[in-house]
Amino acid sequence: MDLPRNADTRKSSGSNPKRDEEEALGIKLGFYIHDTSRLRRAIFDAAFKAAGVTRTQGWGLAILGRQDNLAQAERAALLEIGKVAVGGLIARLEALNFVERRPDAKDRPIKRVSLTPAGGQVLTKMRKVSVDPNVDILAGIDIEDIRVTARTLKAVKESLLKRQKGEPVSKQ
Repeated sequence: MDLPRNADTRKSSGSNPKRDEEEALGIKLGFYIHDTSRLRRAIFDAAFKAAGVTRTQGWGLAILGRQDNLAQAERAALLEIGKVAVGGLIARLEALNFVERRPDAKDRPIKRVSLTPAGGQVLTKMRKVSVDPNVDILAGIDIEDIRVTARTLKAVKESLLKRQKGEPVSKQ
């Protein structure tokens, strides 16, 4: 969809019904993404509570589970949050004995963050409590629709990240 730039979205132009429909669809999609994210967060807050962590802590542990032993700055980039915020998250996870910080072998001021055995157990619990909500959320949706939606949302995310960095967003 190639929406026009600087369009007055408060009212229909009337002169181009196709463009008006595309603008409305873009706005509707934004609302669906927002509402879906909000509802999903609420469901996973409850699920992760059963695993003994907050959603934010679970998010941090999930990233660690995929890429262990990263420096704090690398972790901040992966989580798309600032170094100070990720430092606070890591401190909370460390206080719970879910992660540990160790000096980098080559550059001692750099701290590498790794999952502890207790953190690995919580990650396993998180995966288990995530299964049912994910199954329920996607129930009745054709697998090909899920694939298309995943590709679409990935492209939307990439466009948002480019825009956030001030980079041009390519039109395909």
